[in-house]
Amino acid sequence: MAPESLRELLARVHERLAASSSLDRESRQLLGTVMRDIEGALGARADSAGSADNAAAAHVSRLEILAVKFEAGHPGLAEVLRELVDALGKAGI
Repeated sequence: MAPESLRELLARVHERLAASSSLDRESRQLLGTVMRDIEGALGARADSAGSADNAAAAHVSRLEILAVKFEAGHPGLAEVLRELVDALGKAGI
């Protein structure tokens, strides 16, 4: 998957976060941190592949856990997170 598509998915996650007023502070912070780390890894990946992929891969399982956590209260956000996990997997991360 192209980095542009991954960035589009990240943008959709950010949109869902902004639209969700009922998301608790801890979850919002955790998700924000994971998203920033993945964005940073994608930026670094353009410069050097190896360590950036490892950094992004470390967050994939956290994204999966968050998707499960948000499934009941925030199904739209959970769906986008799952799409992002799938896209990262297809990108080899």
